[in-house]
Amino acid sequence: MKFSRQTTLRSQATVTGVGVHSGKPVNLTIGPASLDAGFVFIRTGLDGRDREVRAIAGSVIATELATVLGDRDGALVSTAEHVLAALRGMGVDNATIEIDGPEVPIMDGSAAAFVAAIEQAGVISQSAPRRFIQILKPVQVAMGASLGELRPNATGFRVEVEIDFRSPVIGRQAYNFDLSPERFRREIARARTFGFMSDVARLWSAGFALGSSFENSLVFDEERLLNPEGLRYADECVRHKVLDAIGDLALAGLPLLGTYRSVRGGHKLNHAVLTALLADRTAWRVVEGEAVRRPRVATDVVGGMVGSMIAPAFGPDVS
Repeated sequence: MKFSRQTTLRSQATVTGVGVHSGKPVNLTIGPASLDAGFVFIRTGLDGRDREVRAIAGSVIATELATVLGDRDGALVSTAEHVLAALRGMGVDNATIEIDGPEVPIMDGSAAAFVAAIEQAGVISQSAPRRFIQILKPVQVAMGASLGELRPNATGFRVEVEIDFRSPVIGRQAYNFDLSPERFRREIARARTFGFMSDVARLWSAGFALGSSFENSLVFDEERLLNPEGLRYADECVRHKVLDAIGDLALAGLPLLGTYRSVRGGHKLNHAVLTALLADRTAWRVVEGEAVRRPRVATDVVGGMVGSMIAPAFGPDVS
């Protein structure tokens, strides 16, 4: 279903798993949130109190192994991208994400468990128009052989991802995807994270990826896939990169009207392109999902990144 109004969850739903790096159990509960709240993580059990962090670009403190959110006192939530991708992919605008550990549970390495939780909780329409960040001109970032670009697309949000690995077992893959809940559920949500056995061994020795296993990651050696059950899609690796991009770009704070192109990218590139976009106030504007009679000043809903006039324009009914 597509909504021209903001959406949230009807009720709460909980998933339980382990953190991919710590290997420790963690519970995550998604639930309703108020208008214009966006996505808010609530980290529980820290020194006897809860701490909140908004899922916005300004909260990102690391992107090396995953997208990590925190505040001035340090990291609060790691590996945020999969649950954020599920929320944005399923057309949710406002939600709380309560978590009792330092990492979002890796589950099976995809967003499928989070999509199931969203469907269990139910998505409902709220009373205010959905708002979008509409991209007005291209913004591009190059990092060595990697390239990322956001460009205008008035019809919705599109992701164009290309990966290119020297290993012939993955090689070059490309996938273009126009976001809708139906297509996200069918084409992207079940794509799992992936890596090479040599990298896993290196991470283990450094104290990372302690929760990584064949149950939650695709693992390759130089010649073949090691998971006995095989791939869910022939191009599962590039589809997972699409999933990651949707989650990382959810940190815009509002859904995007634009096309994102990534070549040999990852979390660091995704964040760099989003940061470059938000820093250029001539490259975007906020529009509403319904026609409005006159411009009005936006509240600072994304931590200083959306504070311009909302244009009296019609934003398409997209999710």
